[in-house]
Amino acid sequence: MESFKRRRCLQVLGAAGWIAAGGGVPALAGPVETIAQARPSVVAVGSYRPTDNPRFGFRGSGFVVDDGRHVVTNAHVLPEIPAEAVGAYVAVLVRRHRSDSPELRRATVVTTLRDRDLALLRIDGEPLPSLALAQPEQIAEGQPIVLMGFPLGGALGFTTVSHRGMVSSITPIAVPVANSRQLNEQAIARLRRGSFDIYQLDATAYPGNSGGPVLDADTGRVIGVVNMVFIKGSKETALTDPSGITYALPVQLVKDLLAAPR
Repeated sequence: MESFKRRRCLQVLGAAGWIAAGGGVPALAGPVETIAQARPSVVAVGSYRPTDNPRFGFRGSGFVVDDGRHVVTNAHVLPEIPAEAVGAYVAVLVRRHRSDSPELRRATVVTTLRDRDLALLRIDGEPLPSLALAQPEQIAEGQPIVLMGFPLGGALGFTTVSHRGMVSSITPIAVPVANSRQLNEQAIARLRRGSFDIYQLDATAYPGNSGGPVLDADTGRVIGVVNMVFIKGSKETALTDPSGITYALPVQLVKDLLAAPR
């Protein structure tokens, strides 16, 4: 109990220091303010093909970081653009305000961490509001969170959808196999890459949420990235039916992505 109180105290102090330094977004009072503040920074990621109908092909969610011209998403969200596809490109759909029409931006892949299923994009145009990143050591089980993205794609006109929950568990991604018969090529590859902690959430996410931010409900800082494919392949290989559990890649991996050579 004492350790938990200390972690929550660090979270409050961390948020206060962030405000005092004048960085990021201002202190927020709860999920209502967090959602309103973060909405302009959450984007839809996909492809633009002039011959398709619709021309924008939705693939997943992402969020703006750094200088306002960079977007973090899952690597598996990135569309494949064939060389012969004239006029096609990776695209990001932006909606600054609820009443605005969506704005299409061309995006360039800056770097990817395939073994962590993360990608960094650079978008054209004016910078967008960026989300601040939480300190990994301040994240604790039981912490209230909000995850945002586009679970239904364009079914609702590319309107961001938010889900509220908490960090249910912080657990290693790699699960030791019971016997050698359970070892396959994918399992061996994961073990070679090494394990790292992931966040299990009690908020329900859907495939379109992949790549979207998981936010501290009180401060609006990013604590992780929703991931439905990469992590489930590691944690739930033995399950025959989907469990409905939502996982997120930790914010430390986002920091690693931003620090990677470009």
